[in-house]
Amino acid sequence: MGFDYAIVHVKYTVPPAVLLTLLYRPLFTRLDAFKVAFLVTVAVVATLPWDSYLIRNRIWSYPGHVIAGPTLLDIPLEEVFFFFIQTYNTSILYLILSKPTFQPAFLRAGSPASHAPWRYRRIAGQLLLLGISVWGWQRVQEHGHGTYTGLILVWAAPILLLQWSLAYQFILGLPLTNTLLPIVLPTIYLWAVDTLALRRGTWVISAGTKYGIHLWDGLEIEEALFFLVTNTLIVFGQLAFDNALAVLYTFPTLFPSPPTLPSPAVLIRALSVSPVHYDTARLTGLQDAVQRLKRKSRSFYLASSTFPGLLRADLLLLYSFCRVADDLVDNAATADEAKEWIAKLHDYLDNAYSDAKSPDLVINAVQVQFPPSTRSALMQLPVAKLPRQPLQDLLHGFEMDLEFNDSSPIHTESDLRLYAERVAGTVAQMCIQLTYHLYPSHMTPGEQRKVVEAGNRMGVVLQYVNIARDISVDARIGRVYLPLDWLREAGLTYSQALDSSQDARMESLRTRLLEKAFALYEGAKGAIECLPVEARGPIRVAVESYIEIGRTLRQDGYTMKAGRATVPKWRRLLVAWRTLNRPNI
Repeated sequence: MGFDYAIVHVKYTVPPAVLLTLLYRPLFTRLDAFKVAFLVTVAVVATLPWDSYLIRNRIWSYPGHVIAGPTLLDIPLEEVFFFFIQTYNTSILYLILSKPTFQPAFLRAGSPASHAPWRYRRIAGQLLLLGISVWGWQRVQEHGHGTYTGLILVWAAPILLLQWSLAYQFILGLPLTNTLLPIVLPTIYLWAVDTLALRRGTWVISAGTKYGIHLWDGLEIEEALFFLVTNTLIVFGQLAFDNALAVLYTFPTLFPSPPTLPSPAVLIRALSVSPVHYDTARLTGLQDAVQRLKRKSRSFYLASSTFPGLLRADLLLLYSFCRVADDLVDNAATADEAKEWIAKLHDYLDNAYSDAKSPDLVINAVQVQFPPSTRSALMQLPVAKLPRQPLQDLLHGFEMDLEFNDSSPIHTESDLRLYAERVAGTVAQMCIQLTYHLYPSHMTPGEQRKVVEAGNRMGVVLQYVNIARDISVDARIGRVYLPLDWLREAGLTYSQALDSSQDARMESLRTRLLEKAFALYEGAKGAIECLPVEARGPIRVAVESYIEIGRTLRQDGYTMKAGRATVPKWRRLLVAWRTLNRPNI
């Protein structure tokens, strides 16, 4: 009786589990817990009979002085725990590395002909894994030096074959941070741990069942293969699970009411759907939204990864519409052309929210009136989940921007508030409405309305911070968003404000605007705690990350970049970490 094997866990497997858990804990959802628990259960159940066979047949063994004693199917409990802890660690690492990626964008729809190259890759992978299985079986039948290698391959290759057959497109198509990296990192780590354990004699491989080849001094090639294969099994399991979720949650025409925690039968059904039946238009809309967000706001794209999958998709589509609408107006060659685009956007809303118009008529109108690059954003806007008024108000905000010429449409603080409500408050309001649509709460309609109104005020806060940050940048394009009566009180004309954006008087007005912003922030931030728990942390992050810019602006000697105050990346990450770790009320 001994504790050498237990000490391996205490030193080398439990500490990474604790560290990874602490790192991912703020983002850990019920669905993540379900995925990890499911895969851990499958891993333990699938490995127990195989490992028991190896021990009973003396393929490998554990000296009595290194284990505590209790066994399950002749397997030391320390070894059973290893099945659990390895699967857990690799799974959490996969979740961390894949979190920034919007995986549904990597689904592929199309005709059978367009999928021919992928079909050939699937068949090639299947043939390879079948060949490995056969070769492994031959080694087992020989009862020689290849026995241990054969047993590893005979056990793992059929499972890998199933995983590959179901999720080969995800396995091949996702970034390497989602596929290769979560396999390689824990494999190399466990190779190092295994080297130490083999040298100490914590476990022993029988001489007659191994090739005697070492990857490096102290690491048997069979052990290196074992850890590579098992981590591949774990990551491929996660990828197959996420592939199923992507199909399940991306195509409402196929799965109108997907369960929050799907059963294995539902997951298999989702994986079994042919890509020919995917909604190509919706998939294109999501892919365009991701590319648009990456191009226009990489930081916001990364921040969006903190939202649960279903909500993240709707927020991406909402952002895509807002970005396209804004670009159509901003990139117009003349004011008249910009007005024409706004008029067309009003017509689009009339059509999209009309009960009398068929979907085909709406599609035809979009194809006639808008450029090809914008159409997916318009057609995939989740109008069924959003009221029309905030979208209408957003367009009115664009109209206010067009009134800037030699003066400003913002004469008073009330005008400033109206402008901020239109261009930012509406967006915050729609984000909250999407949240309540996906995650119904027990609040009364009146209580929900108050939260939405608070969200509108928080949008105003963020727009005030944005204006305060961009005073110099806006001046270069001939705009001053500070109220004209504030300028007069400071002894400035509109023209002088344009030429003196870094004047001490303008700095005092920046401070005044920030004071207004923080007063509104203090009154509105409590409403975040009334949101469904699935969105509470992510929305806190979105708000606090931007508020940190305001805090920076209130400090002396803040850093400027391209005329804007900037917050160092480390500080933004720290804010996000603290915000996500704040307990839910």
